[in-house]
Amino acid sequence: MEEEKKKILCVGLVCLDIINVVDKYPEEDTDSRCLSQRWQRGGNASNSCTVLSLLGAPCAFMGSLSVGLVADFILEDFQKFHINVSLVSEHVQCALPASVVISNISTGSRTIMHMNRNLPDVTAQDFSKVDLRQFKWIHLEGRNAEEQVKMIQQVVMYNSTLPQHQKITVSVEIEKTREPLYQLFPHGDVVFVSKDVARHFGFLTAETALKGLYSRVKQGAVLVCAWAEKGADALGPDGLVIHSDAFPPKNLVDTLGAGDTFNAAVIYTLSNGGSLQDALTFGCRVAGRKCGFHGYDRIGEKFADD
Repeated sequence: MEEEKKKILCVGLVCLDIINVVDKYPEEDTDSRCLSQRWQRGGNASNSCTVLSLLGAPCAFMGSLSVGLVADFILEDFQKFHINVSLVSEHVQCALPASVVISNISTGSRTIMHMNRNLPDVTAQDFSKVDLRQFKWIHLEGRNAEEQVKMIQQVVMYNSTLPQHQKITVSVEIEKTREPLYQLFPHGDVVFVSKDVARHFGFLTAETALKGLYSRVKQGAVLVCAWAEKGADALGPDGLVIHSDAFPPKNLVDTLGAGDTFNAAVIYTLSNGGSLQDALTFGCRVAGRKCGFHGYDRIGEKFADD
């Protein structure tokens, strides 16, 4: 398969987001109206696929899905964004994860309440059936980390037979402050660590977090940490910390999925041969613009206008 036609695979969660847009955060035990309400396909890996597709990268999603009307809505939305879902595992007796989101247009904040009752994550056994020849990059949203380490080991084995320019790049996202996820640090070629995780380890800036956590990643890896309005930093094997300022929109509207957008834009640039500095800056630009409107649809058109 020609390299330029190979896809980016994102492995992780897809869920239903029920988004309530309000002009101020509601007080407890009150009855108030929201400005609007909508259903949206959510989940970190799912969102990153949406952004990758809008930026022009062929991509695929691998994750679990229930069956029924809500699952049909999810699949139709994947199709709308031209995302390959041939690797989705369906579970008939399970409930689809859902998030209720309160999106405050006065501050741009998003408050999320998530429910995931019984839908299992995809396993290394599921992953073993994947034709890796289709992909040039595989991104894993940190979830069932023990299984995901086994998935990455399968990619490493596959890569061992290939010349450097044909090897699959692996990235991992460590977003939640859960101890089992930290075993993913030494397994990514690119490791995205969240502000929350950095703070959990006692770091107060992206730069100090990168320097403090870099010993956890494998030799030659890149560690990336976004810090909201402070922009983002990255550290590679040369030991130099690279920084990009944030690019906030004129009006902060919706920060839901900003991190997933940043990750996707960084992956998009690096997977097309861009430099780490270019990737970091582009990631901050795309994430900043996404915060200026609801959803994702306008990401593609705004960058087409540049």
